[in-house]
Amino acid sequence: MSKKPIIVFEGIEGCGKSHHLTKVAKYLKSKKISYIKIREPGGSLNSEKIRKLILNKKSKFNINTDLLLYLAARSENVNLIKKFYKKRIILLDRFTDSTIAYQHYGMGIDLKIINFMNKFLLKNIKVNFTFLNLVNKKNLFLRLKKRKSLNRYDQFNMNFYNKVQKGFLKLAKSNKKSYQIIDSNLDIKINEGLIINQIKKIIK
Repeated sequence: MSKKPIIVFEGIEGCGKSHHLTKVAKYLKSKKISYIKIREPGGSLNSEKIRKLILNKKSKFNINTDLLLYLAARSENVNLIKKFYKKRIILLDRFTDSTIAYQHYGMGIDLKIINFMNKFLLKNIKVNFTFLNLVNKKNLFLRLKKRKSLNRYDQFNMNFYNKVQKGFLKLAKSNKKSYQIIDSNLDIKINEGLIINQIKKIIK
């Protein structure tokens, strides 16, 4: 594995992925290890503009438009990723597997289309490791309730989130060597330790 890998944090809403990415970033900073962190959608200036459009509670898009907007946001980030690919550790809050989990498993869009478009955009860019954070129904809704404001993707029903999480699990099972499943229903400090220990192994 590259010593400057792409590491992705995946999972449905309320799973703690963004929290753990932040903790990893702080750890790398404390060790004076160079990295960048990017969220999807978001990251670059134009991708952040698209993020506001996608997640706005007043936005009402059909599933194909949603897919194309997410891919457009990713397209705007590709140059940023290419710039630092194999030069710095790249931490990503969501990436290609989110598109598959949400748009294919959640919304039913043809997987071939999603895979084709991701390959078209990323060319030879590859993810090295993924942390998949799982959350149960109770904790999902408890955590969403604590948020100051909810975006459009925070307001789906549990049936949708179940389909998406099962989709993530299928992806994890087909990529066991490069995936670590984190049970975010456990104590957060335990999971912080598990993730940091894995990061040490990845970048040693």
